[in-house]
Amino acid sequence: MQVSQQSALAVSNFASVLCCLCGVPISPNAANTCATCLASSSDITRGISTEATVHQCRGCQRWHKDAGKWVACELESRELMALCLAHVSGLKASKHGAKVRLIDAGWIWTEPHSMRLKVRLTVQREVESGTILQQSFTVVFVVRNQQCIECQAEFRQGSWKSLVQVRQRVSHKRTFLYLEQLILKHGAHRGCLSIETFRDGMDFYFPDKGKAARFISFLENVCPIKVKTSKKLIGTDDKSNISNYKYTSLVEICPLCKDDLLHLPIKMARKLGSISRLVLVKNITNVIHLIDPLTGQMAQMSSEAYWCEPIRPLITAARSRMTRYIVLGKEPVFLRTNVSKRMTNRKQRTKLACVTLAREDDMGVNNHQYEEQSHMGYLMKAGDVCVGYDLKETQFVSDEAESLRSELKLPNVVILRKLYGAVAAGETNAVKRRMWRLQRLDVAVAETAATGKGVKNAAEADEMDEEDFLQEVEADKDMRMNMNVYKSDFHKRNAPAMMGTEGDVSECEDGEDDEDDQQITLDELLDGLVVDEGPDVDMVNPEVVLVEGEKAAKDGIRYVAREEARNMRDKDAAVPVSNGWGGINSQAGL
Repeated sequence: MQVSQQSALAVSNFASVLCCLCGVPISPNAANTCATCLASSSDITRGISTEATVHQCRGCQRWHKDAGKWVACELESRELMALCLAHVSGLKASKHGAKVRLIDAGWIWTEPHSMRLKVRLTVQREVESGTILQQSFTVVFVVRNQQCIECQAEFRQGSWKSLVQVRQRVSHKRTFLYLEQLILKHGAHRGCLSIETFRDGMDFYFPDKGKAARFISFLENVCPIKVKTSKKLIGTDDKSNISNYKYTSLVEICPLCKDDLLHLPIKMARKLGSISRLVLVKNITNVIHLIDPLTGQMAQMSSEAYWCEPIRPLITAARSRMTRYIVLGKEPVFLRTNVSKRMTNRKQRTKLACVTLAREDDMGVNNHQYEEQSHMGYLMKAGDVCVGYDLKETQFVSDEAESLRSELKLPNVVILRKLYGAVAAGETNAVKRRMWRLQRLDVAVAETAATGKGVKNAAEADEMDEEDFLQEVEADKDMRMNMNVYKSDFHKRNAPAMMGTEGDVSECEDGEDDEDDQQITLDELLDGLVVDEGPDVDMVNPEVVLVEGEKAAKDGIRYVAREEARNMRDKDAAVPVSNGWGGINSQAGL
């Protein structure tokens, strides 16, 4: 207690001096100036740049960070603020200068087309022992356009470093149409410089080997493939021992496609759980899914098993091989036991039905009917139209299959899928009346030597393949789960009239509650962005859509609005801070 009284007495008896500017009694310091006069005559922002330049790529809208790195940042975001502050020189402590502390940083409104970004900074600096000053000022960032490395490579010929050639040796392009939707769904084409399409495949050009390797890894997860890689020396530097290569990867996709009819070798059928030798390809993923069209038994063939012993399809799923049938009736079939060692799935057992069919061309001509058991029978009802293989009149490529047909061991008809909508009715404008559509990749068509009639035939074949693919998507719910399906323009124009007619649950005539779980419904469709009909109504006035300071408020950054920014000074006078370092909390979180 006595020590504290003595220290207080010493402070009270300590000699004071007058400020050399205003004459206020103050404690002695090196400048003999009070804090107020010191603040009015000092500029703590000296040495800090108030103007800097940042670069943005006009193509991809990314910002240049450092060392060739480009980052995506939104306007008024925390990430863009950090990038701008990195370009301000003088904020970091120098060897001979006093340390500057950044207290606050906020955005200031600028004209949208001014190519300027303004940031309001508040800093603190200690000018004398125990005297800390605070000052706010504005830093202007000039935005310059500069192409990033990827955009430069896209507009420069021969700039690719890795080429992925995807090929499938079949006569149609339905597999690549499905692969295109998977690529769009997962964004696997990001980083690709360009895409070129051919009759039997597609070429993907990448700026480096790593992005091409990621794309090949994606292909391995969606389809059975085998890869061959080669490289070509472009140039070498003997002094630095650096060589420049171009890499080419040939990706061959399994030639089996959805709805192909196979006649398995007896050894392979036993390995797959003693499944029937006559099977359909249900779908293709990283493995081949097979299904027995008569019992519904399913099996999976791995990619390694196929490439070790390739199988040639008994019938390829082409439109010329398919026949349209009309369903006359059906009877449900319940399997109690299975001839194979592996039991049939209980859910598949309830979906089997014996369907009575008649060829659409024979209606009104003859009375030929077929009664066949099918795994798609639960979808059928009297009056429906379906497509299938007519094994009674089809010519096989296998002598063993021909002998089985002569022995009447093969069914007469194998049903593939049910047709829906205007396609089932056979309307001429069935393609335009679909309520859904798919997006397509921006690809370049490779130049071909065909001219005249050959080009016309190729275009007709592409349209036929696309229509076959759309019919597959329309009748397979599992396939639609792997892609984005959007509402078509026809549905948007006729939405009020179509209300209550699409996506209804179909019931059988005999009163059974069999639901058509493969039919496309409105719940699956997305509202796509249409860019070919001009700007939206709301985009005519950008102020209605773009809310100033909304992004900054979400990130917790102070934002100066338009009216306040017009009356704001570029630099405020320094003011003393009484409570020392950290007296003011940072609002920007920097």
